[in-house]
Amino acid sequence: MKKIEAIIKPFKLEDVKDALSDIEISGMTITEVKGYGRQQGHTELYRGAEYVVDFLPKVKIELVVKENDVQTAINTIAEAAKTGKIGDGKIFVSPIERIIRIRTGEENEDAV
Repeated sequence: MKKIEAIIKPFKLEDVKDALSDIEISGMTITEVKGYGRQQGHTELYRGAEYVVDFLPKVKIELVVKENDVQTAINTIAEAAKTGKIGDGKIFVSPIERIIRIRTGEENEDAV
């Protein structure tokens, strides 16, 4: 099993969620986060004053999938989140050693 973490633009969340649902991946955790990568933030004008926005709003999606579904999930997220502009985000994949469903005690793939 693998944990997939994707950092995407907030307005792409519904597109990604719907695309994952289409491939029958429904369990996920969403967190509103802030950060920056190569884009290094940007400047904005507010009431005549210019200021720097260092950390941009993003959304972090976390999901755990079976080994067979990893590449499909990655491709789906990348396709749904892509705008072709700087700041589209990143996808991280990590191994998962063990999962326990608290309510039933099920473990690993049975708990996903």
